Amino acid sequence: MDLSNARWKKSTRSGTSECVEVAGDLPGVVGVRDSKDPTGPALLFGPAAWRAFVAQLPEQH
Repeated sequence: MDLSNARWKKSTRSGTSECVEVAGDLPGVVGVRDSKDPTGPALLFGPAAWRAFVAQLPEQH
């Protein structure tokens, strides 16, 4: 899949530290990559799998 036009976003909670970036604007998939290596590999998840993963994360206050 061509990810060259993906809009990658990093959590505002990450500040300047290294983190993952997520692209939710791709057709039928959610992309995840290492912010330290933006030209490196990305993982692709189906939207339902991504929602299930995020639902398991502890809530931050």
